[in-house]
Amino acid sequence: MPLLSVAGLTVRYGAIHAVRGIDIAVEAGEVVAVLGANGAGKSTTLKAIVGLVPAGGEIRFDGAAIQGWATEQIVRRGVTLVPEGRRVFPSLTVLENLTLGAAACADRGSADRHRAEVFDLFPILAERRSQRAGTLSGGQQQQLAIARALMSEPRLLLLDEPSLGLAPQIVDSIFELILRLKQRGQTILLVEQNLAAALDIADRAYVLANGVIAMSGTADALRSSDEVARAYLGGAVAAALPT
Repeated sequence: MPLLSVAGLTVRYGAIHAVRGIDIAVEAGEVVAVLGANGAGKSTTLKAIVGLVPAGGEIRFDGAAIQGWATEQIVRRGVTLVPEGRRVFPSLTVLENLTLGAAACADRGSADRHRAEVFDLFPILAERRSQRAGTLSGGQQQQLAIARALMSEPRLLLLDEPSLGLAPQIVDSIFELILRLKQRGQTILLVEQNLAAALDIADRAYVLANGVIAMSGTADALRSSDEVARAYLGGAVAAALPT
């Protein structure tokens, strides 16, 4: 049984049918990418999974039907979203941001343990634990957003466009971090427009176009089918596919 199973997912924003009956599955320990151009329905899919937008269809996590649950319940169940644009609390320190991320922890001891683990994974955050988040660089804020999500010890981590707006060198470091998380056994559902980087670390991927799944398969299969991806993603985006 997949850790996450999405069947017939639909999301509407008024008259706009943003997601049109898609099916997605994620096995424990996998990194699965959701790829596509702007407006394809990628971010909306992640928001539906964590209960931030009303959705039709069925969403099951670890065997439980979670559609209709409050976001807080879903986080406590083990699903955490790192939203597009980082959205750290700029006036709070790094440590205070992490403390908020630990709100779902059962006890103080587990929160302390998670904090030590994320500081080991993100040494720059340990160095700057007393610095206000709004004064960090974009890459450091992205690290903080991921670290804050990890404080709840998620079984499934949802990453929404983690490379968005970052310099190429910083993008490389963010994907190296995601790879380290994968190597530690973290299950990840990754929304990303940087196709080459996403396919380098993903086990499988889905390509969305206009709210439907246009194609899916292993990362290797999609990497070798760039001419098909171009038909759905457009030349400018699909040109990023590795050859």
